[in-house]
Amino acid sequence: MTTLEANGVTLGVEHFGDAAAPLVLCAGGTTMLSWPDTLCESLARGGRHVVRYDLRDSGASITVDPEAPAYTLRDLAADAAALARELDDRPAHLAGIGVGGMVAQVAALDHPEAFSALTLAGTRPIAPGPVDDDLPDHDAATMGRLFSRSMPDWSDRDAVTEFAAEGAEILGNDPAVTRAAAARTWDRTPGTVPAVQMANQLGIVFARLDCKPRWRERLAELAMPTLVVHGRRDPFFPVGNGKALAREIPGARLLVLERASTAIPDAAADQVAMAMLDL
Repeated sequence: MTTLEANGVTLGVEHFGDAAAPLVLCAGGTTMLSWPDTLCESLARGGRHVVRYDLRDSGASITVDPEAPAYTLRDLAADAAALARELDDRPAHLAGIGVGGMVAQVAALDHPEAFSALTLAGTRPIAPGPVDDDLPDHDAATMGRLFSRSMPDWSDRDAVTEFAAEGAEILGNDPAVTRAAAARTWDRTPGTVPAVQMANQLGIVFARLDCKPRWRERLAELAMPTLVVHGRRDPFFPVGNGKALAREIPGARLLVLERASTAIPDAAADQVAMAMLDL
């Protein structure tokens, strides 16, 4: 892991594979660990230079004030384009998961010259907040269970990792895998300031971002090969959101992971990598 300067900010990055190979740039949602090691390693074995990175206010990237971010979704999109150019003279395959998928959509629309292909995993074509009438919203029962829990002591590593594991069980992800990822996220977070730890674990900084103007109506402009990956069991962004993306992006391929929820499980890593490599 290292850091790079792009678009005037410091971004934490991690490399897999040969730096001379075509670049796959993975935007975290919000930390880079949203992209599983197994998937990154599978892409690298397939002849790609994989770089996953932390969005602002997470991991090794610049952290200022996650409770009052002064940047916008457009700034995060510009970060992705600038980072891609910093890493390789050739256009990159951009991949985004969760809220990172929102960054990736806007980056591909605003900076199409920087990217050669697009992968969108577990995301939707609109910003956090009220959902469009034709898109399925968060599953109410699941969200009730998820958000009725008391917040942990964000300065207590064990409490935070257990909170993450409980949330994973509610969402239908693997609690053990999530607990381990939360521990790694904790260890990579600068300091124990509760707001910073919470931003790294939950990514709630996105709820405070200026995400205007809308971009859904522009999806038909995308002319690059696109893969949409979505878990059939995702209660946070139900699979109808992925289907909408695949319909509205010209020529997009939809890959539904029948046993997956919000995370890409290790068991599906090779399948997702092969689909990405085919773009």
